[in-house]
Amino acid sequence: MDDKVYLIGVGMGNVGTLTLEALEAIRRCTLLVGAPRLLEPWREEKTVLPLIRPEEIAASVAEHDGPTAVLFSGDSGFFSGANRLRPLLVGRTVVTLPGISSLSYFCAKLGLPWQDVFVVSAHGRKHNAAGEIQCRPWTFVLTGGATRAGDLCQDLCRRGFSSVRVWVGERLSYPDERIITGTAEELAGASFGDLAVVLAHNPSPVVRPWNSSGLPDEAFQRGKTPMTKGEVRALALSKLRVERDSVVWDVGAGTGSVAVECALAAPAGRVYAVERDEAALELLAANRERLGASNLTVVPGTAPEVLEDLPAPDRVFLGGSGGHLKEILDTVFQKNPAARVVCTAVTLETVGEAAQAFAALEGAEMVQLAVTRTRAAGRYHLMDAQNPVWLFAGEGKP
Repeated sequence: MDDKVYLIGVGMGNVGTLTLEALEAIRRCTLLVGAPRLLEPWREEKTVLPLIRPEEIAASVAEHDGPTAVLFSGDSGFFSGANRLRPLLVGRTVVTLPGISSLSYFCAKLGLPWQDVFVVSAHGRKHNAAGEIQCRPWTFVLTGGATRAGDLCQDLCRRGFSSVRVWVGERLSYPDERIITGTAEELAGASFGDLAVVLAHNPSPVVRPWNSSGLPDEAFQRGKTPMTKGEVRALALSKLRVERDSVVWDVGAGTGSVAVECALAAPAGRVYAVERDEAALELLAANRERLGASNLTVVPGTAPEVLEDLPAPDRVFLGGSGGHLKEILDTVFQKNPAARVVCTAVTLETVGEAAQAFAALEGAEMVQLAVTRTRAAGRYHLMDAQNPVWLFAGEGKP
């Protein structure tokens, strides 16, 4: 008995985009399984079974005697269901055959190389695709489900990237294939199919001047609002461990120096800067625009009350608690029991409160940081000691 199961990338769906090896394998198989759209060309000459869920496909394959082909759109290694199905095919000989991906097909249609394109799948998953486009010159996005091409263009406009050039492709390889191009502003709100692909070119991506944290203090507008200084900020951000898609709260954000750096470090994430002082709120907004941190949302109000309506955080920086440290931490861990929190303290009262609160967290760290800068005095340089700062870090218990 031939027990082979072929996992075949069929290209865009049109039989003309199949490789010859894939075509021969399909002809040898006595059962074809896959999405209805991919089975359509073979209904007259093959036994076909329209299934999508990996568990259902594996069960059907196990009951079938003879060679079977499972068809996947595009390439079997490019955001394909083949990856989830393969481990379920126990006892069968599995052969994987690649196909033409939507990325290579679309770029070929446009006459563009794709080796430097950053790839995002927002099909059937939550992903801040606009944030990726914001920080990269070329980005390819698979859309669908909650993320449609027109909605993505609207999101780019809200972030201030309305002039980004966008190409949208629908029904690729079929006779009714449609490719549309325009700026994000021109395509915002337009109606596109559920399986459209997007290529975006951003000639002026927002990037950090260097990979490590600790922008110079002079990069921020300050006024008379307190600011977490560069040396303390660099260590705090290191302890915070922000990831590309993190949701971050900066509570007591002041000028927004920490919030801005978090936003630049998490282009596919969201940063919420909470501040109650009117003058500081103006500086926050100015620094956000100045440094291109369009994924930073300024939240006026007092913690913990204003935190209730924010999405659950992955990371939290407490630059100021207004005497409500315990209540703020309670709110954080109600939203996400596993959140990571970093807190700075300069008064003895806050140090004592934070030491007690953070001692109960996983991996608690308590560090005192003393920074001495220099200042010129004629032809000499004198030591200029800064106020010592305590830094606390830890994680909740999931």
